[in-house]
Amino acid sequence: MTLVKTTANLIAVLAMSCFLVPATWGQTAAQPPAPAQAPKASHKKKPVAAAQGAKPKQTAKADAKAEEKADAKPEVAGKRDPFVPLVNDKKPSGPPLPPGKAGLVIATVRVDGTVKAASGMLAVVTNPDQRTYFIREGDRLYDGDVEKIGLDGVTFKENSKDAFGKPVERLVTKRIYPSAGEQQ
Repeated sequence: MTLVKTTANLIAVLAMSCFLVPATWGQTAAQPPAPAQAPKASHKKKPVAAAQGAKPKQTAKADAKAEEKADAKPEVAGKRDPFVPLVNDKKPSGPPLPPGKAGLVIATVRVDGTVKAASGMLAVVTNPDQRTYFIREGDRLYDGDVEKIGLDGVTFKENSKDAFGKPVERLVTKRIYPSAGEQQ
């Protein structure tokens, strides 16, 4: 019975902290600035705009930036936003690939089919962005060449470098219907 009460108390404390801590952060970050002291009276007349504390004329861009800052969430020093995911879902961006067949990376290509044409064999492949390409034997890809196209798949000659920077060539076969344990 005491285990149930302890668990209930723990859940209640956690629930209250979930609601009180963000409210406390908002109050500390959004405190209004201290009121300015009243200017000392002087015998000289000041212009009306300066006496009322008006800001100098701003451009449209400056006004837009000021509004963005006012709309932005207050930042608390040393605290991270609890609603921002810890894991980044974005793909790491490397150098941009050239357009067309020349931008196909052999490791990411999927073979969808092959066709026997009068001019030779064609292969239908797709990239990770689901764009479809027709390739022939001898076509140059980003990191290799199309070596051979058969009825069951495509053989690529992949050019890469090992850990010491030495060029390495290897044959990679991608099948239309890969068997168990075979990479597509």
